[in-house]
Amino acid sequence: MIKRKDHYFNKAKKEGFLARSAYKLIELNRKYNLVMRNSEVLDVGCSPGSWVQVCLKLDVRRIVGIDIEEAKIENNRFEFLNEDVSNIDVGKLGKFDAVLSDISPKTKGFFDAEESVELSRKAWEIAKKVLKQKGNFLCKVFQGREFDEFSREIKKYFSFFKISKPKASRKESREMYLIGKGFLGDRPG
Repeated sequence: MIKRKDHYFNKAKKEGFLARSAYKLIELNRKYNLVMRNSEVLDVGCSPGSWVQVCLKLDVRRIVGIDIEEAKIENNRFEFLNEDVSNIDVGKLGKFDAVLSDISPKTKGFFDAEESVELSRKAWEIAKKVLKQKGNFLCKVFQGREFDEFSREIKKYFSFFKISKPKASRKESREMYLIGKGFLGDRPG
């Protein structure tokens, strides 16, 4: 049985974060310095907005969030696009120092991994077009058949690449986070 209201759930409520996922970004950012002060960040699959909250606490200059679900954040540094990631006109987004994606399918227990990679590929396609040279990418993916291939594809585009599972992830979860630092451009170097 999955324990939904665990330590990180309670901590998030107590500290004012919209979801436990805030601690995943906090941990990964401490370890890998993906989001810096005054940076511009794109958050793909941002709802409800806990990663946006973390970025605002890190004092980013601008954060744009995309999701089909409403984000629950109002801040003059946050711009929300209530759209499907498949329909985004990337030409209008601008360039970003970091692209984050905690996007996830509605979990059903079967085909979740395949749907996760499909959504993450869409986030990656956006990232390739909007990341600044030497920018950073963080993306959640469920482990499954396509996980290794997708990881190898992303690795080619960065000077540093790592796969990590933060402590705030539930032990039984198949989610992993792909970390790319030092974007080499829209073609692998």
